[in-house]
Amino acid sequence: MSKLNILLADLIQINSVNPDLSADGKGEAEITQYIANWGEQNGLEVITQTVVEGRPNVILIARGIGGGKSLMLNAHTDTVGVSEMEAPFDPKVEDGYMYGRGSYDMKCSLAACMLAVKQAKEMKLSGDVIFSAVVDEEYASIGTQAIIDEWERWSADAVIVTEPTELDISIAHKGFVWLEVEVFGKSAHGSRPHLGIDAIAKMGKVLTRIDELDQSLRANIVHDLLLSGSLHASTITGGEDISMYPAYCKLVIERRTVPEETPESVQAEIQKILDDISATDPNFNAKVQTTLARSPFGVNPDEEIVQLLHKKAEDILKYEVSLIGTTFWMDAALFSDHGIPTVVLGPHGDGAHAKVEWVDLESVQQCVDIYTAVIAEFCR
Repeated sequence: MSKLNILLADLIQINSVNPDLSADGKGEAEITQYIANWGEQNGLEVITQTVVEGRPNVILIARGIGGGKSLMLNAHTDTVGVSEMEAPFDPKVEDGYMYGRGSYDMKCSLAACMLAVKQAKEMKLSGDVIFSAVVDEEYASIGTQAIIDEWERWSADAVIVTEPTELDISIAHKGFVWLEVEVFGKSAHGSRPHLGIDAIAKMGKVLTRIDELDQSLRANIVHDLLLSGSLHASTITGGEDISMYPAYCKLVIERRTVPEETPESVQAEIQKILDDISATDPNFNAKVQTTLARSPFGVNPDEEIVQLLHKKAEDILKYEVSLIGTTFWMDAALFSDHGIPTVVLGPHGDGAHAKVEWVDLESVQQCVDIYTAVIAEFCR
């Protein structure tokens, strides 16, 4: 096996399931220690950054001699759970693909970044090359947020987030807003309808309007790459007993957003629905609140790091590389919100969060080559 394949296999064998997603998740401490040890063995500066107890980021740095621009590569160390997977931590290679939990999302990129920053040390560049291996991207992104909170320690001029993109270049991705709608009725025995107000039935009016809003959003194309926002009902709870009018019903909603849409504008959409229903139903009593919001991401395609990454990718891959938008959320938005030019490129594979997960090993090596080529020019 090549050094890359051995490194990736080592990473897959480590259980780094996010403990906030799975009760038996072991977290990122062991894989962080592995990366730190590897960095020390390869002569890199190693910084361990405690995020929460037992869950540290690790940062590998190839220091430049000074006077050049610095670049950060970013990848996450946590994975989702392994329910129903067969031998999730036993990496297997077949037909040029490596299988196992995290092979695609995104231990492949951890390995590619580690090798790229190692090569950067050998180049004797002017600028620093910084690799941030972060915890918790799969849940609340507290790892990347911790990197940003101490940005003066790194002060990179640009960031490449190395989430898998099938070797295309992502310059935009959607954000999301999570909201809770609560409807308040009046409890009563099922035999006494004149005393009860059915909160679940009242929520039905909200659900109908949410479906109408979703259809309207998706019919209105507002972004060249991301097309439109969307909305769906995620979970609903309510009621106490089959013979009781339910006094309470809660609906959890996810709204996917595109640039220019904000948590405030999203909540206002839902508030308008509630206000409209209240205007025609005096027994309707409801409120909405936002529980979590993450920004959409967009970077100008003329930004230096985008142009350079595009050129180097096409030089190495020998075909036209697409600039794409990505539907799922990534840590790229956190860097972008902080004013840092950010772009996304990663390997080809499939099975993120699925029962069978694999990565194309050739594409991982191509990522190493692309990152290294960008580093050589950007940080020279």
